[in-house]
Amino acid sequence: MNKKEDVGRILKVAGPLVIADGMGTSRMYDVVKVSDKRLVGEVIELEGQRASIQVYEDTGGIGPGEPVYPTHEPLSVELGPGIIEGIYDGIQRPLSDIASETGAFIARGVEISALPRDRKWVFEPQVKKGDKVSAGDILGTVAETILIEHRIMVPPGLAGEIAEIKKGSFTVEDTVAVLKTEDGKKVEITMMQRWPVRKPRPYSSKYAPVEILSTGQRVIDTFFPLGKGGTACVPGPFGSGKTVIQHQLAKWADAEIVVYVGCGERGNEMTDVLIEFPELRDPKSGEPLMKRTVLIANTSNMPVAAREASVYTGITIAEYFRDMGYSVALMADSTSRWAEAMREISGRLEEMPGEEGYPAYLGARIAEFYERAGLVECLGSDERKGALSVIGAVSPPGGDLSDPVVQATLRVVKVFWSLEATLAYARHFPAISWLRSYSLYADSVAESVRLTLGTKFLEDSKEAMRLLQEEDELKEIVRLIGLDALSPKDRLIMEAARSIREDFLHQNAFHEIDTYASPDKQAKMLSAVLKYYRESRKALDSGANLEDLIDLDVKEKIARTRYIPEKERDSIPKIEDQITSEVSSFKKEVS
Repeated sequence: MNKKEDVGRILKVAGPLVIADGMGTSRMYDVVKVSDKRLVGEVIELEGQRASIQVYEDTGGIGPGEPVYPTHEPLSVELGPGIIEGIYDGIQRPLSDIASETGAFIARGVEISALPRDRKWVFEPQVKKGDKVSAGDILGTVAETILIEHRIMVPPGLAGEIAEIKKGSFTVEDTVAVLKTEDGKKVEITMMQRWPVRKPRPYSSKYAPVEILSTGQRVIDTFFPLGKGGTACVPGPFGSGKTVIQHQLAKWADAEIVVYVGCGERGNEMTDVLIEFPELRDPKSGEPLMKRTVLIANTSNMPVAAREASVYTGITIAEYFRDMGYSVALMADSTSRWAEAMREISGRLEEMPGEEGYPAYLGARIAEFYERAGLVECLGSDERKGALSVIGAVSPPGGDLSDPVVQATLRVVKVFWSLEATLAYARHFPAISWLRSYSLYADSVAESVRLTLGTKFLEDSKEAMRLLQEEDELKEIVRLIGLDALSPKDRLIMEAARSIREDFLHQNAFHEIDTYASPDKQAKMLSAVLKYYRESRKALDSGANLEDLIDLDVKEKIARTRYIPEKERDSIPKIEDQITSEVSSFKKEVS
Protein backbone atom coordinates (compact mmCIF):
# COMPACT_ATOMS: atom_id res chain seq x y z
CA MET A 1 0.00 0.00 0.00
CA ASN A 2 1.36 3.45 -0.91
CA LYS A 3 2.02 6.00 1.80
CA LYS A 4 -0.06 9.15 1.46
CA GLU A 5 3.02 11.30 0.83
CA ASP A 6 4.06 9.01 -2.03
CA VAL A 7 0.92 9.73 -4.03
CA GLY A 8 1.39 12.17 -6.92
CA ARG A 9 -1.16 14.40 -8.61
CA ILE A 10 -1.97 14.79 -12.30
CA LEU A 11 -1.09 18.20 -13.76
CA LYS A 12 -1.78 17.57 -17.45
CA VAL A 13 -3.22 14.89 -19.73
CA ALA A 14 -2.24 14.75 -23.43
CA GLY A 15 -3.55 11.52 -24.93
CA PRO A 16 -1.43 8.66 -23.57
CA LEU A 17 0.96 11.13 -21.91
CA VAL A 18 0.25 12.23 -18.34
CA ILE A 19 2.30 14.84 -16.45
CA ALA A 20 2.23 14.36 -12.67
CA ASP A 21 3.71 16.26 -9.72
CA GLY A 22 4.90 14.90 -6.38
CA MET A 23 6.74 11.98 -7.99
CA GLY A 24 10.15 12.54 -6.40
CA THR A 25 10.38 8.97 -5.06
CA SER A 26 9.90 7.38 -8.50
CA ARG A 27 12.67 6.43 -10.93
CA MET A 28 12.89 6.17 -14.70
CA TYR A 29 10.77 3.37 -16.16
CA ASP A 30 8.94 2.74 -12.87
CA VAL A 31 5.35 1.56 -13.22
CA VAL A 32 2.65 3.75 -11.72
CA LYS A 33 -1.14 3.47 -11.38
CA VAL A 34 -2.89 6.55 -12.76
CA SER A 35 -6.09 7.85 -11.12
CA ASP A 36 -8.45 5.80 -8.98
CA LYS A 37 -9.18 3.75 -12.11
CA ARG A 38 -5.58 2.49 -11.62
CA LEU A 39 -4.54 2.71 -15.26
CA VAL A 40 -1.12 1.18 -15.90
CA GLY A 41 1.56 3.75 -16.76
CA GLU A 42 5.34 4.01 -16.96
CA VAL A 43 7.62 6.91 -16.04
CA ILE A 44 9.54 7.99 -19.15
CA GLU A 45 10.87 11.40 -18.03
CA LEU A 46 11.74 12.91 -14.65
CA GLU A 47 12.43 16.53 -13.74
CA GLY A 48 12.53 17.26 -10.02
CA GLN A 49 9.18 16.28 -8.54
CA ARG A 50 7.54 16.19 -11.98
CA ALA A 51 7.22 12.98 -14.01
CA SER A 52 6.07 12.30 -17.55
CA ILE A 53 4.13 9.06 -17.71
CA GLN A 54 3.10 7.05 -20.76
CA VAL A 55 -0.18 5.32 -20.00
CA TYR A 56 -0.87 1.91 -21.54
CA GLU A 57 -4.65 2.39 -21.46
CA ASP A 58 -7.18 4.91 -22.71
CA THR A 59 -6.94 8.14 -20.69
CA GLY A 60 -10.41 9.42 -21.63
CA GLY A 61 -12.15 11.03 -18.65
CA ILE A 62 -8.94 11.44 -16.63
CA GLY A 63 -8.18 15.01 -15.51
CA PRO A 64 -5.83 17.20 -13.43
CA GLY A 65 -5.81 16.73 -9.68
CA GLU A 66 -6.42 12.98 -9.78
CA PRO A 67 -3.95 10.75 -7.90
CA VAL A 68 -0.98 8.80 -9.29
CA TYR A 69 0.17 5.82 -7.23
CA PRO A 70 3.85 4.78 -7.59
CA THR A 71 4.79 1.10 -7.41
CA HIS A 72 8.57 1.72 -7.33
CA GLU A 73 9.04 -1.23 -9.70
CA PRO A 74 9.94 -1.25 -13.40
CA LEU A 75 7.62 -2.65 -16.08
CA SER A 76 8.25 -6.38 -15.76
CA VAL A 77 6.93 -9.67 -17.10
CA GLU A 78 6.14 -12.85 -15.23
CA LEU A 79 8.21 -15.80 -16.41
CA GLY A 80 7.29 -19.36 -15.50
CA PRO A 81 5.09 -22.33 -16.44
CA GLY A 82 1.93 -21.23 -18.23
CA ILE A 83 3.51 -18.86 -20.77
CA ILE A 84 3.43 -21.32 -23.69
CA GLU A 85 0.09 -21.19 -25.55
CA GLY A 86 -0.50 -17.80 -23.92
CA ILE A 87 -2.07 -14.89 -25.81
CA TYR A 88 -1.12 -11.57 -24.22
CA ASP A 89 -1.46 -7.87 -24.88
CA GLY A 90 1.54 -5.53 -25.05
CA ILE A 91 2.08 -5.51 -21.27
CA GLN A 92 1.49 -9.24 -20.75
CA ARG A 93 -2.13 -9.21 -19.69
CA PRO A 94 -3.76 -12.52 -20.72
CA LEU A 95 -6.35 -11.66 -23.36
CA SER A 96 -8.35 -14.87 -23.04
CA ASP A 97 -8.82 -14.31 -19.28
CA ILE A 98 -9.71 -10.65 -19.87
CA ALA A 99 -12.26 -11.65 -22.54
CA SER A 100 -14.00 -14.03 -20.16
CA GLU A 101 -14.09 -11.36 -17.45
CA THR A 102 -14.82 -8.11 -19.31
CA GLY A 103 -15.85 -9.10 -22.85
CA ALA A 104 -14.33 -8.48 -26.27
CA PHE A 105 -12.63 -5.21 -25.28
CA ILE A 106 -10.12 -4.66 -22.49
CA ALA A 107 -11.76 -2.78 -19.64
CA ARG A 108 -9.69 0.04 -18.17
CA GLY A 109 -7.81 -0.73 -14.99
CA VAL A 110 -8.31 -4.48 -15.27
CA GLU A 111 -5.65 -6.39 -13.32
CA ILE A 112 -5.22 -10.08 -14.12
CA SER A 113 -2.03 -12.04 -13.47
CA ALA A 114 -0.12 -13.12 -16.57
CA LEU A 115 0.44 -16.61 -15.13
CA PRO A 116 -2.46 -18.55 -13.58
CA ARG A 117 -2.12 -18.61 -9.80
CA ASP A 118 -4.47 -21.52 -9.17
CA ARG A 119 -3.04 -24.04 -11.65
CA LYS A 120 -0.64 -26.63 -10.27
CA TRP A 121 2.38 -27.95 -12.16
CA VAL A 122 4.28 -31.18 -11.53
CA PHE A 123 7.82 -30.20 -10.55
CA GLU A 124 10.57 -32.80 -11.06
CA PRO A 125 13.79 -31.79 -9.25
CA GLN A 126 17.14 -32.15 -11.03
CA VAL A 127 19.30 -31.30 -8.01
CA LYS A 128 19.46 -32.59 -4.45
CA LYS A 129 20.00 -31.10 -1.02
CA GLY A 130 23.59 -29.99 -0.49
CA ASP A 131 24.35 -29.37 -4.19
CA LYS A 132 26.17 -26.16 -5.10
CA VAL A 133 24.34 -24.13 -7.72
CA SER A 134 24.86 -20.80 -9.45
CA ALA A 135 22.70 -18.43 -11.47
CA GLY A 136 21.11 -20.16 -14.45
CA ASP A 137 21.50 -23.72 -13.15
CA ILE A 138 18.44 -25.90 -13.70
CA LEU A 139 16.73 -26.84 -10.43
CA GLY A 140 14.02 -28.98 -12.00
CA THR A 141 11.62 -29.37 -14.89
CA VAL A 142 7.91 -29.05 -15.58
CA ALA A 143 6.14 -30.68 -18.56
CA GLU A 144 4.45 -27.45 -19.68
CA THR A 145 3.12 -28.86 -22.96
CA ILE A 146 3.59 -32.11 -24.85
CA LEU A 147 6.39 -30.38 -26.83
CA ILE A 148 8.06 -28.13 -24.26
CA GLU A 149 9.89 -29.04 -21.07
CA HIS A 150 9.93 -25.94 -18.89
CA ARG A 151 13.23 -25.70 -17.04
CA ILE A 152 13.09 -23.97 -13.66
CA MET A 153 16.36 -22.04 -13.28
CA VAL A 154 18.19 -20.32 -10.43
CA PRO A 155 17.35 -16.62 -10.96
CA PRO A 156 20.21 -14.34 -12.14
CA GLY A 157 22.25 -12.94 -9.28
CA LEU A 158 21.77 -15.91 -6.95
CA ALA A 159 24.21 -18.69 -6.02
CA GLY A 160 24.80 -20.98 -3.09
CA GLU A 161 23.90 -24.39 -1.66
CA ILE A 162 20.55 -26.18 -1.93
CA ALA A 163 19.12 -26.22 1.60
CA GLU A 164 15.80 -27.74 0.54
CA ILE A 165 14.34 -29.08 -2.70
CA LYS A 166 10.77 -30.26 -3.16
CA LYS A 167 8.98 -32.64 -5.51
CA GLY A 168 5.29 -32.69 -6.44
CA SER A 169 2.54 -30.39 -7.67
CA PHE A 170 2.87 -26.67 -6.98
CA THR A 171 1.54 -23.33 -8.16
CA VAL A 172 3.95 -20.76 -9.60
CA GLU A 173 3.95 -18.91 -6.24
CA ASP A 174 4.77 -21.97 -4.10
CA THR A 175 8.34 -22.47 -2.89
CA VAL A 176 10.03 -25.38 -4.67
CA ALA A 177 13.58 -24.83 -3.38
CA VAL A 178 15.42 -23.02 -0.62
CA LEU A 179 18.89 -21.69 -1.42
CA LYS A 180 21.48 -20.91 1.23
CA THR A 181 23.68 -18.12 -0.11
CA GLU A 182 27.35 -17.60 0.70
CA ASP A 183 26.52 -15.01 3.35
CA GLY A 184 24.25 -17.49 5.13
CA LYS A 185 20.90 -16.09 4.01
CA LYS A 186 18.16 -18.46 2.96
CA VAL A 187 16.30 -17.53 -0.22
CA GLU A 188 13.03 -19.18 -1.22
CA ILE A 189 12.77 -19.93 -4.94
CA THR A 190 9.45 -20.33 -6.74
CA MET A 191 8.75 -21.48 -10.30
CA MET A 192 8.09 -17.89 -11.34
CA GLN A 193 10.57 -15.09 -12.04
CA ARG A 194 9.90 -11.42 -12.73
CA TRP A 195 12.17 -9.51 -15.10
CA PRO A 196 12.20 -5.86 -16.29
CA VAL A 197 11.35 -5.83 -20.00
CA ARG A 198 13.80 -3.07 -20.93
CA LYS A 199 16.77 -4.86 -19.38
CA PRO A 200 18.39 -7.68 -21.43
CA ARG A 201 18.68 -10.97 -19.56
CA PRO A 202 22.30 -11.94 -18.82
CA TYR A 203 24.32 -14.76 -20.43
CA SER A 204 27.88 -16.07 -20.21
CA SER A 205 29.11 -15.33 -23.75
CA LYS A 206 27.83 -14.71 -27.27
CA TYR A 207 28.92 -16.43 -30.50
CA ALA A 208 28.50 -15.84 -34.22
CA PRO A 209 25.68 -17.97 -35.72
CA VAL A 210 27.01 -21.04 -37.54
CA GLU A 211 23.83 -23.07 -38.11
CA ILE A 212 21.06 -22.20 -40.55
CA LEU A 213 17.56 -21.47 -39.27
CA SER A 214 15.57 -23.46 -41.79
CA THR A 215 12.29 -21.73 -42.68
CA GLY A 216 10.77 -24.02 -45.31
CA GLN A 217 10.66 -21.03 -47.71
CA ARG A 218 12.79 -21.84 -50.75
CA VAL A 219 13.89 -18.32 -51.70
CA ILE A 220 15.08 -17.71 -48.13
CA ASP A 221 16.81 -20.99 -47.33
CA THR A 222 18.51 -21.32 -50.73
CA PHE A 223 19.67 -17.77 -51.40
CA PHE A 224 19.39 -15.64 -48.25
CA PRO A 225 19.68 -17.91 -45.20
CA LEU A 226 19.27 -16.73 -41.63
CA GLY A 227 21.55 -18.13 -38.95
CA LYS A 228 20.18 -19.42 -35.65
CA GLY A 229 20.69 -16.47 -33.35
CA GLY A 230 20.69 -14.02 -36.25
CA THR A 231 18.69 -10.93 -37.18
CA ALA A 232 16.67 -10.18 -40.31
CA CYS A 233 14.31 -7.52 -41.58
CA VAL A 234 11.52 -7.71 -44.16
CA PRO A 235 10.73 -4.25 -45.53
CA GLY A 236 8.14 -3.77 -48.22
CA PRO A 237 5.21 -1.65 -49.39
CA PHE A 238 1.57 -2.25 -48.57
CA GLY A 239 0.23 -5.48 -50.08
CA SER A 240 3.63 -7.05 -50.76
CA GLY A 241 3.13 -9.89 -48.28
CA LYS A 242 5.10 -8.91 -45.15
CA THR A 243 2.54 -10.32 -42.74
CA VAL A 244 2.11 -13.56 -44.71
CA ILE A 245 5.89 -14.08 -44.67
CA GLN A 246 5.98 -13.45 -40.92
CA HIS A 247 3.16 -15.98 -40.49
CA GLN A 248 5.06 -18.50 -42.64
CA LEU A 249 8.23 -18.05 -40.61
CA ALA A 250 6.31 -18.42 -37.37
CA LYS A 251 4.67 -21.61 -38.67
CA TRP A 252 7.63 -23.36 -40.23
CA ALA A 253 10.90 -21.94 -38.86
CA ASP A 254 13.18 -24.59 -37.38
CA ALA A 255 12.93 -23.16 -33.87
CA GLU A 256 11.81 -24.95 -30.73
CA ILE A 257 9.91 -21.91 -29.39
CA VAL A 258 8.13 -19.22 -31.43
CA VAL A 259 7.21 -15.80 -30.04
CA TYR A 260 5.00 -13.79 -32.41
CA VAL A 261 4.53 -10.07 -31.67
CA GLY A 262 1.71 -8.37 -33.56
CA CYS A 263 2.75 -4.77 -32.97
CA GLY A 264 0.08 -2.35 -34.17
CA GLU A 265 -1.24 -4.75 -36.79
CA ARG A 266 -4.81 -4.91 -38.07
CA GLY A 267 -7.17 -6.82 -35.84
CA ASN A 268 -8.27 -9.16 -38.63
CA GLU A 269 -4.67 -10.22 -39.30
CA MET A 270 -4.11 -11.07 -35.64
CA THR A 271 -7.44 -12.91 -35.70
CA ASP A 272 -6.10 -15.04 -38.57
CA VAL A 273 -3.09 -15.95 -36.42
CA LEU A 274 -5.25 -16.77 -33.40
CA ILE A 275 -7.51 -18.99 -35.49
CA GLU A 276 -4.79 -20.65 -37.61
CA PHE A 277 -2.11 -21.49 -35.06
CA PRO A 278 -4.21 -23.84 -32.88
CA GLU A 279 -5.27 -25.66 -36.08
CA LEU A 280 -1.79 -25.92 -37.62
CA ARG A 281 0.30 -29.02 -37.07
CA ASP A 282 3.97 -28.79 -36.21
CA PRO A 283 5.82 -30.46 -39.16
CA LYS A 284 8.21 -32.28 -36.81
CA SER A 285 5.90 -33.56 -34.08
CA GLY A 286 2.44 -33.41 -35.65
CA GLU A 287 1.16 -31.59 -32.56
CA PRO A 288 -0.67 -28.22 -32.70
CA LEU A 289 1.76 -25.36 -33.33
CA MET A 290 0.43 -23.46 -30.30
CA LYS A 291 2.06 -26.08 -28.06
CA ARG A 292 5.35 -24.22 -28.60
CA THR A 293 4.12 -20.68 -29.33
CA VAL A 294 3.55 -17.45 -27.41
CA LEU A 295 1.49 -14.67 -29.00
CA ILE A 296 1.68 -10.98 -28.13
CA ALA A 297 -1.30 -9.23 -29.72
CA ASN A 298 -1.27 -5.44 -29.70
CA THR A 299 -3.64 -4.45 -32.49
CA SER A 300 -3.88 -1.03 -34.11
CA ASN A 301 -6.96 -0.04 -32.06
CA MET A 302 -5.20 -0.67 -28.74
CA PRO A 303 -3.52 2.23 -26.88
CA VAL A 304 -0.40 3.42 -28.69
CA ALA A 305 1.84 3.35 -25.60
CA ALA A 306 1.31 -0.38 -25.11
CA ARG A 307 2.47 -0.86 -28.69
CA GLU A 308 5.82 0.62 -27.73
CA ALA A 309 6.10 -1.86 -24.84
CA SER A 310 4.96 -4.94 -26.78
CA VAL A 311 8.27 -5.65 -28.53
CA TYR A 312 10.11 -5.51 -25.19
CA THR A 313 7.58 -7.85 -23.62
CA GLY A 314 8.01 -10.30 -26.50
CA ILE A 315 11.79 -10.30 -26.56
CA THR A 316 12.06 -10.70 -22.76
CA ILE A 317 9.86 -13.80 -22.93
CA ALA A 318 12.00 -15.06 -25.83
CA GLU A 319 15.22 -14.48 -23.86
CA TYR A 320 13.81 -16.49 -20.95
CA PHE A 321 13.33 -19.58 -23.13
CA ARG A 322 16.71 -18.97 -24.77
CA ASP A 323 18.24 -19.14 -21.27
CA MET A 324 16.80 -22.66 -20.91
CA GLY A 325 18.89 -23.71 -23.91
CA TYR A 326 16.18 -23.56 -26.58
CA SER A 327 16.34 -22.16 -30.08
CA VAL A 328 13.79 -19.34 -30.13
CA ALA A 329 12.46 -17.34 -33.07
CA LEU A 330 10.84 -13.95 -32.48
CA MET A 331 8.70 -12.35 -35.22
CA ALA A 332 7.92 -8.65 -34.78
CA ASP A 333 5.22 -7.37 -37.16
CA SER A 334 5.84 -4.56 -37.58
CA THR A 335 8.64 -2.45 -36.11
CA SER A 336 7.41 0.55 -38.12
CA ARG A 337 4.30 0.68 -35.91
CA TRP A 338 6.59 0.49 -32.90
CA ALA A 339 8.63 3.41 -34.24
CA GLU A 340 5.42 5.38 -34.89
CA ALA A 341 4.43 4.84 -31.26
CA MET A 342 7.83 6.19 -30.19
CA ARG A 343 7.32 9.20 -32.49
CA GLU A 344 3.92 9.98 -30.99
CA ILE A 345 5.14 9.78 -27.40
CA SER A 346 8.25 11.80 -28.29
CA GLY A 347 6.10 14.51 -29.89
CA ARG A 348 3.89 14.76 -26.83
CA LEU A 349 7.04 15.09 -24.67
CA GLU A 350 8.03 18.01 -26.95
CA GLU A 351 11.43 16.42 -27.62
CA MET A 352 13.57 17.71 -30.47
CA PRO A 353 12.46 15.69 -33.52
CA GLY A 354 14.89 13.88 -35.79
CA GLU A 355 14.41 12.81 -39.39
CA GLU A 356 10.72 12.71 -40.46
CA GLY A 357 9.64 13.51 -36.92
CA TYR A 358 11.04 10.35 -35.36
CA PRO A 359 12.93 10.84 -32.07
CA ALA A 360 16.68 11.35 -32.29
CA TYR A 361 17.21 8.10 -30.38
CA LEU A 362 15.29 5.96 -32.92
CA GLY A 363 18.46 4.27 -34.24
CA ALA A 364 19.70 3.52 -30.73
CA ARG A 365 16.38 1.93 -29.69
CA ILE A 366 16.24 -0.24 -32.82
CA ALA A 367 19.86 -1.33 -32.30
CA GLU A 368 19.19 -2.17 -28.64
CA PHE A 369 16.25 -4.33 -29.67
CA TYR A 370 18.06 -6.35 -32.36
CA GLU A 371 21.22 -6.68 -30.25
CA ARG A 372 19.24 -8.81 -27.81
CA ALA A 373 19.28 -11.57 -30.44
CA GLY A 374 22.18 -14.00 -30.59
CA LEU A 375 23.63 -17.45 -30.10
CA VAL A 376 24.73 -17.49 -26.47
CA GLU A 377 26.21 -19.70 -23.81
CA CYS A 378 23.59 -19.57 -21.08
CA LEU A 379 24.27 -18.91 -17.42
CA GLY A 380 24.81 -22.11 -15.46
CA SER A 381 27.37 -24.84 -15.02
CA ASP A 382 26.10 -27.24 -17.73
CA GLU A 383 27.49 -25.20 -20.68
CA ARG A 384 24.22 -25.22 -22.59
CA LYS A 385 23.69 -22.93 -25.56
CA GLY A 386 20.54 -21.08 -26.57
CA ALA A 387 19.71 -19.10 -29.68
CA LEU A 388 17.35 -16.16 -30.17
CA SER A 389 16.66 -15.20 -33.79
CA VAL A 390 14.79 -11.95 -34.44
CA ILE A 391 12.90 -11.20 -37.66
CA GLY A 392 11.29 -7.78 -37.93
CA ALA A 393 8.87 -6.59 -40.60
CA VAL A 394 9.18 -2.94 -41.62
CA SER A 395 6.37 -1.02 -43.32
CA PRO A 396 7.88 2.11 -44.90
CA PRO A 397 5.38 4.56 -46.41
CA GLY A 398 5.01 3.75 -50.10
CA GLY A 399 7.71 1.08 -49.85
CA ASP A 400 10.41 3.79 -49.62
CA LEU A 401 13.59 2.04 -48.45
CA SER A 402 15.17 5.40 -47.55
CA ASP A 403 12.68 5.65 -44.67
CA PRO A 404 14.53 6.27 -41.34
CA VAL A 405 13.15 3.07 -39.76
CA VAL A 406 14.38 0.94 -42.68
CA GLN A 407 17.80 2.59 -42.74
CA ALA A 408 18.25 2.33 -38.95
CA THR A 409 17.26 -1.34 -39.14
CA LEU A 410 19.56 -2.18 -42.05
CA ARG A 411 22.51 -0.80 -40.09
CA VAL A 412 22.11 -3.47 -37.41
CA VAL A 413 20.58 -6.58 -39.06
CA LYS A 414 22.51 -8.99 -41.24
CA VAL A 415 19.75 -10.35 -43.48
CA PHE A 416 17.69 -8.16 -45.81
CA TRP A 417 14.69 -9.72 -47.53
CA SER A 418 13.53 -6.97 -49.88
CA LEU A 419 9.87 -7.22 -50.86
CA GLU A 420 8.99 -5.68 -54.22
CA ALA A 421 5.58 -4.41 -55.28
CA THR A 422 6.25 -5.40 -58.92
CA LEU A 423 6.64 -9.06 -57.93
CA ALA A 424 3.53 -8.89 -55.73
CA TYR A 425 1.48 -7.31 -58.54
CA ALA A 426 2.70 -10.10 -60.86
CA ARG A 427 1.35 -12.58 -58.25
CA HIS A 428 4.84 -13.91 -57.54
CA PHE A 429 4.96 -14.80 -53.84
CA PRO A 430 6.95 -14.62 -51.68
CA ALA A 431 7.70 -11.27 -53.35
CA ILE A 432 11.31 -11.30 -52.14
CA SER A 433 13.64 -9.75 -54.72
CA TRP A 434 16.50 -12.12 -55.55
CA LEU A 435 18.49 -9.19 -56.98
CA ARG A 436 18.21 -6.74 -54.05
CA SER A 437 18.14 -9.01 -51.01
CA TYR A 438 21.24 -10.25 -49.20
CA SER A 439 22.40 -12.39 -46.28
CA LEU A 440 25.65 -11.84 -44.41
CA TYR A 441 25.27 -15.27 -42.80
CA ALA A 442 25.65 -17.20 -46.07
CA ASP A 443 29.36 -17.93 -45.52
CA SER A 444 29.14 -18.63 -41.77
CA VAL A 445 26.32 -21.18 -42.16
CA ALA A 446 27.74 -22.74 -45.35
CA GLU A 447 29.53 -25.51 -43.45
CA SER A 448 26.35 -26.59 -41.61
CA VAL A 449 24.48 -26.58 -44.95
CA ARG A 450 27.23 -28.62 -46.57
CA LEU A 451 27.10 -31.22 -43.80
CA THR A 452 23.31 -31.46 -44.12
CA LEU A 453 22.73 -31.22 -47.88
CA GLY A 454 26.16 -31.68 -49.41
CA THR A 455 28.48 -29.48 -51.45
CA LYS A 456 26.31 -29.88 -54.56
CA PHE A 457 23.47 -27.83 -53.06
CA LEU A 458 25.82 -24.92 -52.35
CA GLU A 459 27.10 -25.08 -55.92
CA ASP A 460 23.57 -25.32 -57.30
CA SER A 461 22.40 -22.27 -55.36
CA LYS A 462 25.33 -20.21 -56.70
CA GLU A 463 24.64 -21.31 -60.26
CA ALA A 464 20.92 -20.56 -59.93
CA MET A 465 21.68 -17.05 -58.69
CA ARG A 466 24.11 -16.55 -61.57
CA LEU A 467 21.41 -17.53 -64.06
CA LEU A 468 18.92 -15.11 -62.48
CA GLN A 469 21.45 -12.28 -62.66
CA GLU A 470 22.25 -13.08 -66.30
CA GLU A 471 18.52 -13.12 -67.06
CA ASP A 472 18.21 -9.61 -65.63
CA GLU A 473 20.99 -8.39 -67.95
CA LEU A 474 19.47 -10.14 -70.98
CA LYS A 475 16.06 -8.58 -70.28
CA GLU A 476 17.52 -5.19 -71.21
CA ILE A 477 18.60 -6.53 -74.60
CA VAL A 478 15.15 -8.11 -75.13
CA ARG A 479 13.46 -4.79 -74.35
CA LEU A 480 15.62 -3.01 -76.92
CA ILE A 481 15.80 -5.41 -79.85
CA GLY A 482 13.53 -8.36 -79.03
CA LEU A 483 13.88 -12.00 -77.98
CA ASP A 484 14.77 -13.21 -81.48
CA ALA A 485 18.04 -11.28 -81.36
CA LEU A 486 19.37 -13.53 -78.59
CA SER A 487 21.58 -16.51 -79.32
CA PRO A 488 20.18 -19.99 -78.55
CA LYS A 489 22.45 -20.21 -75.49
CA ASP A 490 21.16 -16.89 -74.14
CA ARG A 491 17.55 -17.93 -74.81
CA LEU A 492 18.24 -21.15 -72.90
CA ILE A 493 19.50 -19.03 -69.98
CA MET A 494 16.23 -17.06 -70.10
CA GLU A 495 14.24 -20.31 -70.10
CA ALA A 496 16.24 -21.80 -67.22
CA ALA A 497 15.90 -18.60 -65.16
CA ARG A 498 12.13 -18.59 -65.83
CA SER A 499 11.97 -22.16 -64.52
CA ILE A 500 13.95 -21.17 -61.40
CA ARG A 501 11.55 -18.28 -60.76
CA GLU A 502 8.26 -20.02 -61.48
CA ASP A 503 8.97 -23.65 -60.57
CA PHE A 504 11.30 -23.14 -57.62
CA LEU A 505 11.12 -19.65 -56.07
CA HIS A 506 7.36 -19.18 -56.40
CA GLN A 507 5.68 -20.70 -53.36
CA ASN A 508 2.02 -20.74 -52.39
CA ALA A 509 1.63 -20.07 -48.67
CA PHE A 510 -1.98 -21.27 -48.73
CA HIS A 511 -1.38 -24.61 -50.47
CA GLU A 512 -1.23 -27.50 -48.00
CA ILE A 513 1.88 -29.03 -49.66
CA ASP A 514 3.64 -26.07 -51.29
CA THR A 515 3.45 -23.95 -48.11
CA TYR A 516 6.53 -25.75 -46.72
CA ALA A 517 9.56 -27.39 -48.33
CA SER A 518 12.13 -29.24 -46.23
CA PRO A 519 15.82 -28.53 -46.95
CA ASP A 520 16.16 -31.95 -48.60
CA LYS A 521 13.19 -31.32 -50.88
CA GLN A 522 14.55 -27.88 -51.79
CA ALA A 523 17.88 -29.40 -52.78
CA LYS A 524 16.21 -32.04 -54.94
CA MET A 525 13.90 -29.50 -56.63
CA LEU A 526 16.74 -27.13 -57.47
CA SER A 527 18.86 -30.01 -58.74
CA ALA A 528 16.08 -31.03 -61.15
CA VAL A 529 15.71 -27.48 -62.54
CA LEU A 530 19.46 -27.14 -63.10
CA LYS A 531 19.71 -30.64 -64.54
CA TYR A 532 17.40 -29.49 -67.34
CA TYR A 533 19.63 -26.46 -68.02
CA ARG A 534 22.90 -28.40 -67.99
CA GLU A 535 21.67 -31.23 -70.17
CA SER A 536 20.04 -28.79 -72.63
CA ARG A 537 23.25 -26.77 -72.79
CA LYS A 538 25.18 -29.89 -73.78
CA ALA A 539 22.51 -30.73 -76.36
CA LEU A 540 22.77 -27.24 -77.86
CA ASP A 541 26.52 -27.67 -78.15
CA SER A 542 25.81 -30.92 -80.03
CA GLY A 543 23.55 -29.06 -82.46
CA ALA A 544 20.08 -29.75 -81.01
CA ASN A 545 17.18 -27.40 -81.78
CA LEU A 546 16.34 -24.96 -78.98
CA GLU A 547 12.57 -25.12 -79.62
CA ASP A 548 12.62 -28.89 -79.14
CA LEU A 549 14.43 -28.49 -75.82
CA ILE A 550 11.96 -25.84 -74.62
CA ASP A 551 9.02 -28.12 -75.48
CA LEU A 552 10.25 -31.20 -73.58
CA ASP A 553 7.44 -33.19 -71.90
CA VAL A 554 9.46 -33.51 -68.70
CA LYS A 555 9.23 -29.76 -68.05
CA GLU A 556 5.67 -30.22 -66.81
CA LYS A 557 6.95 -32.68 -64.20
CA ILE A 558 9.67 -30.20 -63.14
CA ALA A 559 6.97 -27.56 -62.63
CA ARG A 560 4.92 -29.92 -60.46
CA THR A 561 7.73 -30.99 -58.09
CA ARG A 562 6.53 -28.30 -55.67
CA TYR A 563 3.30 -30.28 -55.18
CA ILE A 564 5.05 -33.55 -54.37
CA PRO A 565 4.42 -34.40 -50.67
CA GLU A 566 7.41 -34.49 -48.34
CA LYS A 567 7.05 -38.27 -47.89
CA GLU A 568 7.45 -38.75 -51.64
CA ARG A 569 10.33 -36.31 -52.23
CA ASP A 570 12.71 -39.17 -53.05
CA SER A 571 10.82 -39.52 -56.33
CA ILE A 572 12.19 -36.18 -57.58
CA PRO A 573 15.61 -37.59 -58.70
CA LYS A 574 13.70 -39.93 -61.08
CA ILE A 575 12.65 -36.79 -62.97
CA GLU A 576 16.35 -36.06 -63.53
CA ASP A 577 16.70 -39.46 -65.19
CA GLN A 578 13.78 -38.60 -67.47
CA ILE A 579 15.44 -35.26 -68.35
CA THR A 580 18.61 -37.08 -69.37
CA SER A 581 16.61 -39.60 -71.39
CA GLU A 582 14.53 -37.02 -73.28
CA VAL A 583 17.46 -34.68 -74.01
CA SER A 584 19.61 -37.65 -75.12
CA SER A 585 17.03 -38.55 -77.77
CA PHE A 586 17.62 -35.18 -79.44
CA LYS A 587 21.36 -35.70 -79.30
CA LYS A 588 21.00 -39.00 -81.15
CA GLU A 589 18.72 -37.48 -83.77
CA VAL A 590 21.29 -34.76 -84.41
CA SER A 591 24.20 -37.15 -84.59
